[in-house]
Amino acid sequence: MSQFVVSARKYRPLRFDDVVGQEHVSKTLKNAIRQDTLAHAFLFCGPRGVGKTTCARILAKVLNCQNVGEDTEPCGECESCKAFEKNASLNILELDAASNNSVEHIRSLIEQVRFQPQEGTFKIFIIDEVHMLSQQAFNAFLKTLEEPPPYAIFILATTEKHKIIPTILSRCQIFDFKRIQVDDIILQLKAICQDEGIEADEEALHVIATKADGALRDALSIFDKIASFGGKKITYQDVISNLNILDYEYYFKVVDAFALGDVAAVLDLFDKIQHLGFDGDTFLNGLAEHLRNLLVCKHNAIHHLLSLSDQLKNQYLSQSANLEESFLLGALDIANDCDINYKMAKNKRLHVEMALIKINYLQFGSSPNTNGSPQPVQEKKTKPVSDITKKDHAFGKSPSNGSRTVSSTEESNQEKVETETPVASKEVADAKTDVEGIETVPFKIESRSKDEMPSMSSLSHFIDAAKKLTEQNELKSTVVQLDQVASIWNNYASSQNSQTVRAVLEKTELDVKNNAIVATVTTMISKSVILQETALIERLRSELGLPRLTIRIEIDASSGNLPEKPKLLTSKEKFEHLCTQNPHFRTFQKNFGLKLDQQM
Repeated sequence: MSQFVVSARKYRPLRFDDVVGQEHVSKTLKNAIRQDTLAHAFLFCGPRGVGKTTCARILAKVLNCQNVGEDTEPCGECESCKAFEKNASLNILELDAASNNSVEHIRSLIEQVRFQPQEGTFKIFIIDEVHMLSQQAFNAFLKTLEEPPPYAIFILATTEKHKIIPTILSRCQIFDFKRIQVDDIILQLKAICQDEGIEADEEALHVIATKADGALRDALSIFDKIASFGGKKITYQDVISNLNILDYEYYFKVVDAFALGDVAAVLDLFDKIQHLGFDGDTFLNGLAEHLRNLLVCKHNAIHHLLSLSDQLKNQYLSQSANLEESFLLGALDIANDCDINYKMAKNKRLHVEMALIKINYLQFGSSPNTNGSPQPVQEKKTKPVSDITKKDHAFGKSPSNGSRTVSSTEESNQEKVETETPVASKEVADAKTDVEGIETVPFKIESRSKDEMPSMSSLSHFIDAAKKLTEQNELKSTVVQLDQVASIWNNYASSQNSQTVRAVLEKTELDVKNNAIVATVTTMISKSVILQETALIERLRSELGLPRLTIRIEIDASSGNLPEKPKLLTSKEKFEHLCTQNPHFRTFQKNFGLKLDQQM
């Protein structure tokens, strides 16, 4: 059995010109070498599989090449180039920071920096996945990275630039690698097919390139897998079956069913897709991508956003011509909402089916009839209503001019109808017109007399104002008696089990001012206790017959019988007070020669 080498390693670029999709990086590095303006530290950042480590190795190879050509490419024939190709070069050291990320590994690397290269001019250190280094390792690496020996060059590579500390970024020349375009990946795959003698369909290579998501290494890995399945021939069906991709023909059929309003065909196609083993979210994401491509096809200026083969692009253009842009936007919105809520749905199949049904009836603007087909919208027979009138109708208000929009037939007879027909007859006529399909407005036809009748919305304001006025008159007509308030207050206080509440209520001074109860307390705590007794307030309002009775609580600390604070006495005053209580204290002091404390 021969030793198989995967395409990602076998066709790895050995020259800058062979790097796919990174011409801006290759040109900059070659010019820096040619002009002798090469930096001592580089940071290559970008997505996976786009050539970061490959460019680092090519740069290291060029710097130590003994016969660099005019095109600033390695010769591949000198001792240094041959040693590099055999991974035997002592001047190029690679470190995988994903598994060597501690401070000890960086200190070991710094020790190797001290030794000059035995052969060649430069000693190159390539650190892959540098964002995996620990904080201590970064700190230990700072000084060496800023001021290395003249022969040392550091090339750092990472897929997550945001995880690298700013002090490292400021010491490096940063090169951002781009995702490789689908067309560039297809060209590379065609070249490999030609070298390997493999026959591949254009659509098959396009699916592989799209599935790789801008990473050439991923595309080559997929290519090897499909080549192992199909041998010397790669077909479109082999690709979609091995990559578990739904054929785009299903999406075209689903959208054609949408255009015809055939909900049964849509649900039947979704059932077939489910039987093929595809989950609802996979189908939903593919449908959203299909609708997006159809929307792009509606605008000639952005056709370059379609990463499709010419045959498939023509098919998209043909289908988009039969669809309205508003339908595509609405369908995309429904598909997006369905995708967001898919994980939370318990019945996921029904969740997707409901989204498909909504999309099916989207362009008709109505619900299905009894036959299951969409009900067309009836043509409106009235004149268009102005934007201001529509806004008023949406909130149940009449237009500002107080009139109704009428049809051309009604307009000539409007004056006669308004002067002879009672209001009730007009409402019946409106209801009949509404049944026949003529647009009506949700308010009565008003006469053209000078005394305008108020609408229902304005009448509600009059009713509310009348209620408030009635309540205010009732409150003024009823006089609150202080003795009645005190009786209710004391009865409530005596029924309380809490001694604190009872004490606060009994010590509260009551008064009536402007038909409102004024309760005076001595502390804020007493006020909070009364405010918590909502039952007391409700009892006062109920027994006095005043539902809107107001109770105001005021604080007056001077009115309370607060205990007088004890006076602090000096030592002499204390002794005199004791002597007044017992004269023998003074005799006791003289006999024993005791002295009072003089500090006070």
